[in-house]
Amino acid sequence: MSRSREGGVVSEARTRLLNTATQIFYAEGIHSVGIDRIVAEAQVTRATLYRHFASKDDLILAYLGQADQGIRERVAAAQASSPSPYDQVRAVARTITDGIQSPGFRGCAFLNAAAEYSDPAHPIHQAVLAHRQWFLTTVTDLLAQSSETTAEAAGRHFVMLRDGAMAAGCLFDPKLISDTFLHGVEGILKARTIPELSQRTTTPALQP
Repeated sequence: MSRSREGGVVSEARTRLLNTATQIFYAEGIHSVGIDRIVAEAQVTRATLYRHFASKDDLILAYLGQADQGIRERVAAAQASSPSPYDQVRAVARTITDGIQSPGFRGCAFLNAAAEYSDPAHPIHQAVLAHRQWFLTTVTDLLAQSSETTAEAAGRHFVMLRDGAMAAGCLFDPKLISDTFLHGVEGILKARTIPELSQRTTTPALQP
């Protein structure tokens, strides 16, 4: 077997492991899923798993990294969809409602992970915070382009609405939750066009 072929086999096994873990972690939670379950469903050996992931935590971090990459790609596509910062914000919001209304939606993978790993110093919790900081910064920067007024409060408002929609989207009617979220985003954009309204709705600084 050639060296390149070996690389292909290794890559295939890693992909199968990560995809299997992603499906199970998202659908059922992280702590409740053991390594034996993952290797059985991925149809690999434990030795193969540990060749690619030194521990279960490493596998979880890869799962979150893959989720982070997918969200970044969707947000980038939303930003590229229009030259208007208002429409870019709307497009980012639609990526969220598309997820809420997709089959098998179980909330935000990052909020779910943070609930299971509450220690702020844990690498998994740190990965969640890093993703959320990136998202907050990205949305805030987009909103800053829509008005001369500061956008920090508007960015936090958007993320708060997003978190609520992601939590409620798997508990109530996804279409209703999506419509409510998009209506809230329109309210944020409207406030950006009316400086007096924007100042009245400014909230104290909160952590993302």
